[in-house]
Amino acid sequence: MSAVSELLPLDAHGRHRLKVAFVGTHGVGKTTLCFELAAQLKRLDLGVDIVKEVARRCPLPINEGTTLDAQRWILHTQIAEEIEAAAEYEAVICDRSVLDNYAYLVARAGRQPELDLLVREWVRGYHALFKVPVLSAPTFDGKRAVSVGFQHDIDQIIETLIAEFAVPVHRLDPLARDGWTLDAVVQLGLPTQPPQIDLFSAARVERPVAS
Repeated sequence: MSAVSELLPLDAHGRHRLKVAFVGTHGVGKTTLCFELAAQLKRLDLGVDIVKEVARRCPLPINEGTTLDAQRWILHTQIAEEIEAAAEYEAVICDRSVLDNYAYLVARAGRQPELDLLVREWVRGYHALFKVPVLSAPTFDGKRAVSVGFQHDIDQIIETLIAEFAVPVHRLDPLARDGWTLDAVVQLGLPTQPPQIDLFSAARVERPVAS
């Protein structure tokens, strides 16, 4: 275990673990941030995995034409993949949380009482949630919806859920995009640079004293 690993919270099994998520509507740069933060944490000698956006693998319709079944599949697959990643890696970075996945379900089918309870409970398991602001319109990438109205509708639903579920989030500064990754590291209470290693001490060999 590295020195930085000991800074991570303990889970129910007594393991040092960290799970964070970038929260926000589509087209705001969450995926890029996930990879940037993963690279930063790997430089700290942590074992890191990314839970990628599961909606892209959904076998059912997504975006404006989605269905309740599609969004249930996405929500439960997200949870399953978070559990799997946390079992093997010290740090898990999620490209979305259950909260914003649920926002797309709410946009299509309204609030679901049983899923309200699930999301309220599961969202407490993230050690940090970083809210990514909308800075520009979404661009088409083969899957992503490009409607600006839909993008902002989802963002507003996310904000409503954050408020109603009393979810603590750290809001990334829209005027300081270049500093978002380091901001996240600082908020996690982790060093921004790898620990210094005394290579000379490690390589020092005792020599016999000449008689």
